[in-house]
Amino acid sequence: MCICPTDWIPSHNLQVSSQKRPKRSRVRIHNLPRRKQRKETMDKDMKLKNLKLYMENISIIEENEKLRKKATLLHQENLALIAEFQNRFSKHDRLNKDESKNTVH
Repeated sequence: MCICPTDWIPSHNLQVSSQKRPKRSRVRIHNLPRRKQRKETMDKDMKLKNLKLYMENISIIEENEKLRKKATLLHQENLALIAEFQNRFSKHDRLNKDESKNTVH
């Protein structure tokens, strides 16, 4: 009562499966140029976007350096003004102390 494995699969099914494979490969090969074309288009788009971002980064870096220089100059000016105010107030304080000493005597 044992059935042989060859009895399970009809022979015409084997031929059909072997015939399907070339059709699949033809479809894949047919689609391959489209995929390459899409990939090339995507690569070009990505390169263009990358270039735009690169140029934008360069301009941002340049602007950042200009602002940093301005900030440095403003900081130096601020320090100079602080030093000038301190000198004026210290002179004013010394004059007030001298006047108070003179009036006490």
